[in-house]
Amino acid sequence: MSSFKAYSYFVKPYWKLVIITMVIGMIKFAIPMTLPFVMKYVIDQILLGSMPLEDKITRLLYVIAVTFVLFVVIRLPIEYYRQYFAQLITSRVLYDMRNKLYAHIQKLSLRFYQNRKVGEVISRIMNDVEQTKNIVETGMMNIWLDIFSLSIALLFMFFMDPILTLISIAVLPFYGMAVKKLYKRLKDLTKSRSQSLAEMQGYLHERVNGIAVTKSFTLEEYEEQQFDKKNNQFLHKALSLTRWNALTNSIINTLTDISPLLVIGFGGYMVLKGSITIGAFVAFFAYLDRIYSPLRRLVNSSTILTQATASFDRVMELWEEPFDIMDKPNARDISQFQGEIRFNDVWFKYDEQSNWALKNIHLSISRGETIALVGMSGGGKSSLVSLISRFYDIQKGSIMIDGTDIRDMKIKGLRKNVGMVLQDNILFSGTIRDNILLGNPECTNEEIVLAAKAANAHDFITQLPNGYDTEIGEKGVKLSGGQKQRVAIARVFLKSPRILILDEATSALDLESEHLIQEALEELKKDRTTIIVAHRLSTITSADQIVLLKDGEIKEKGTHEQLMDLAGYYASLYNIQNLNEGKKELASY
Repeated sequence: MSSFKAYSYFVKPYWKLVIITMVIGMIKFAIPMTLPFVMKYVIDQILLGSMPLEDKITRLLYVIAVTFVLFVVIRLPIEYYRQYFAQLITSRVLYDMRNKLYAHIQKLSLRFYQNRKVGEVISRIMNDVEQTKNIVETGMMNIWLDIFSLSIALLFMFFMDPILTLISIAVLPFYGMAVKKLYKRLKDLTKSRSQSLAEMQGYLHERVNGIAVTKSFTLEEYEEQQFDKKNNQFLHKALSLTRWNALTNSIINTLTDISPLLVIGFGGYMVLKGSITIGAFVAFFAYLDRIYSPLRRLVNSSTILTQATASFDRVMELWEEPFDIMDKPNARDISQFQGEIRFNDVWFKYDEQSNWALKNIHLSISRGETIALVGMSGGGKSSLVSLISRFYDIQKGSIMIDGTDIRDMKIKGLRKNVGMVLQDNILFSGTIRDNILLGNPECTNEEIVLAAKAANAHDFITQLPNGYDTEIGEKGVKLSGGQKQRVAIARVFLKSPRILILDEATSALDLESEHLIQEALEELKKDRTTIIVAHRLSTITSADQIVLLKDGEIKEKGTHEQLMDLAGYYASLYNIQNLNEGKKELASY
């Protein structure tokens, strides 16, 4: 799909306004076209005419009055509305484009984000979309208005003298050759510059987010050097584009300056021979500017459009990024789950080049049951729970909830029934109220308070300066780890899912916070199917079922007592952890 055809999708809703703007623009460009004829009339009929002086003055005043009305009274509102409508269309198109792109990236799978830098995605939505505005202003309006202006000027010139007109446009074929040769390279350089800018923005985004690591390792000077490399790379790309732009403009401007010299020489010769009047020669020379001004703008428009389409190509790459996870055409919309989950011979890997993250998984979880997934890091615990919400699709087997394959359900209904509390829950900048409301944006203030109380968060929230309206900063930086975790749990209470996933929800917290959060989680687990991912085995001994994963496979399964009696991997891990915790307790005395 061409850039203009794709871009027209966004412009189509405003086509009536585009036509109005074009008509106003044609009037705007037509008005100055009358000025050379006015000059011709003033020179030939008034200044060089044979009428009495009084009549010359009267006619001159009449001409000035008419042109004043045309150029001031009429042109002023025309100029205003031309600019206003053009900017209005552009702003609305960019608004729609960013909205649609944001909606698109919301539907992309986690796999996409694991292979992209966040800063690069942001750069495409902000910087590249902004650069495309010239496709509307220049490509869909100004170019046609300049062609209209050029055509009108040529008609007037042919009316005055066809031979001199042909001499005036003798350099046009060279314009065409220059554009063809120069602008393909210009587009490549523009895309390269945009990519380099996006890479630098991605690098900067990561480093700003990780500034605490930089400071803790005293890497400030090292990071300055690394950023200088990225910045220098962008500088070289930008200078390459600048050099090519300079070469393009120098060639075009040189070609433009040839025509006036030809017209002066040949036109002056024709005046001396008496073939044309002085007024016609002056008018013709004035029309020459009316040719080459739009022609120069057309060439500059080629530069601008080349850069804009290069940016739009990058936008389209994001726009055409396929969805990994999609609803089937006949997917069922299930609003309420019972909570029974079955893994039937599930095999999963993150991409074709990776090894299997999960192999031959058979697992049944009854409604309201609590199971714990344990094992060493990299065993497949987090991979398994990420499949339940269909963040990824499996390669073999099936995952059933209440007897229905999750691939036969609508994704929205599936995820509404699954709640997750993670080790590092993401909070967004804004107020505590805003973050709790993410669980269910339609809830009332009373329901928010009830959820916060159930999460043991209400007391600390009310002690904050603005209570529930306290701003918490990016990622909740103004809250402690335990406070952030309780806000995240309140969010899940508000969502009230049938299936609950707790992925290391209490690790890395102090004892007081852990106690409060454990209380909240026990309340949250009531009447819900719960899957707990845990490293500390002492916290999951009461689970209805414990599943030990190793190298992507289920090695052991049963209750705590059954697995201890088995004396296998689980019993070994449990004993080692108990021994280490006993040593820590002795060391504390």
